[in-house]
Amino acid sequence: MEGGDDLLQVKWDTSHMSPSQYQIADYIQKHTQQVLLSTEKDIADAVQVSIASVSRFWRVVGYKNFKDFKQEMRSQLEVSPAGKMERIMGRGTEEELQHHILDISVTHLYKTMQQFSSTSFRQAVRLLTASKKTRVYCPGPSAGLGALLQYRLARFGLDIRIMDKSGSEMLEELLHLEKDSVVILFGFVRLLPEARVILDYSKQVGYKTIIITDQLIADFSTQANCTMFASRGEISEFHSMVAPTFLVENLIIAVGMENKQESLNRLERLSELRKRYSKELPR
Repeated sequence: MEGGDDLLQVKWDTSHMSPSQYQIADYIQKHTQQVLLSTEKDIADAVQVSIASVSRFWRVVGYKNFKDFKQEMRSQLEVSPAGKMERIMGRGTEEELQHHILDISVTHLYKTMQQFSSTSFRQAVRLLTASKKTRVYCPGPSAGLGALLQYRLARFGLDIRIMDKSGSEMLEELLHLEKDSVVILFGFVRLLPEARVILDYSKQVGYKTIIITDQLIADFSTQANCTMFASRGEISEFHSMVAPTFLVENLIIAVGMENKQESLNRLERLSELRKRYSKELPR
């Protein structure tokens, strides 16, 4: 994981983590400063694991105990403006609903930028630009994001389609993927079985995979060629799509910029077509 230079840096060794330890690590990564004011019981209650599991966790990730972890994080916090920013963003819970939702949206955007990796982002742009065939797996609430990607990137000449099928029928889609193909997957909360099959089959065929997820620590993080994080809120909260949309729109613009003149020429031709057939096909 990669954040800005002025943000709290938590580096985990995930190679020997159990499923419950992945959950603990993900919670701490998302709420590091809150955790500094918490007890092990608070963390256990939030993640719904035992206190003993939390106590064992620190040794797994390289600390003597919870106190040792707090000391290292607080030494970073002394030079980090993140704590101040989060306290400001946390205000306004008694304001009218629209302002409250706006505050939440800004917080999600801020957390997304905290964990933004320019390396992963540039890699995703390169993969999409070089792709001969791009497919998007976007189940449930991510369907709108998939449609946005397809609509915008097709204008730049990309062969991009949404993988509509699920279950064993999805194998019909995988049959046509090759080494120069790319699959964009949305994995919010968890990866569905179809997504895991897509990732597994990529090892055999060699097509590239990009995951956009709201999980900072997950067992699938290292299975894709590129993983990008977008904050959406906790499991018990309303899941906002503001940050994922922000990430997707930036991805679209960056892909367009890779072949700027060609992209602009295509958009210009689209404008000409609209003018030419404005009477037959009014907008």
